[in-house]
Amino acid sequence: MSLAAAFKPPIWRESRVGLELAALLRDPVLRGRGVTDGGGQPVLLLPGLLAGDDSLRIMSRWLKATGHHPNRAGIRMNVACSGAAIERLEDRLEELVQSRGMRAAVIGHSRGGSFAKALAHRRPDLVSGVITLGCPHTDPFAIHPLVRAQIETVAALGRLGVPGLFSRGCLEGDCCRSFWRAVQAPPRRGVGYVSVYSRTDGVVRWQSCLDPDAQQIEVSSTHCGMAVHPDVFRAVADSLQSFRRRDTRRKPLGAGSTVTPIRRAA
Repeated sequence: MSLAAAFKPPIWRESRVGLELAALLRDPVLRGRGVTDGGGQPVLLLPGLLAGDDSLRIMSRWLKATGHHPNRAGIRMNVACSGAAIERLEDRLEELVQSRGMRAAVIGHSRGGSFAKALAHRRPDLVSGVITLGCPHTDPFAIHPLVRAQIETVAALGRLGVPGLFSRGCLEGDCCRSFWRAVQAPPRRGVGYVSVYSRTDGVVRWQSCLDPDAQQIEVSSTHCGMAVHPDVFRAVADSLQSFRRRDTRRKPLGAGSTVTPIRRAA
């Protein structure tokens, strides 16, 4: 039985997002205090379910201001078939790494965390580390029933042929089989893996974020508020720094290096 069937997260807590944003605006971390300069470190940002790049806009601006090189995923709304989406994201990751000459860190919020982990498994040559925010690793459906209902609605529309949407067939069909294998696999050697979670998450059952393979960092945040919470920003800054330190021991790619794309079946 899915964990979601046995537990209902306190979704009412999500009303606190505005307060969390207000706290971030007052916090010195937003102005870079205590954050080590990123040295141009490339970072790919992946939004959560039903969200788009704009949901991580504040984090992206902060990363740029602190010396990192953030890059958007090119997602308006994260509702696409996982198999198709991961290939587009891989192409974007290749372009980012080739332009910067170093492996990229990948930050994924909620469903974006699953994509981040899959990218790291598929292309460890391109990923220095993964940071997931409120991602249900051990059970992707350990979520509030109201959110599950939204997923079912999107899946029904996808089954009816509405373009750009996942369908129920994406769970067991050939289109996403390699994606789910990558999500469930342990991290590759030399790739950092951090899971940020909150016991006050109102959407995801927090226990499902506790992937035993990850470095687990607890914050006190809502689910949506992880994109604007000062403690999350600190966790992200520390994790990115640890990825950079690890990569200093690797042979640099060199600016403008050619990244060899993975050949995919037609």
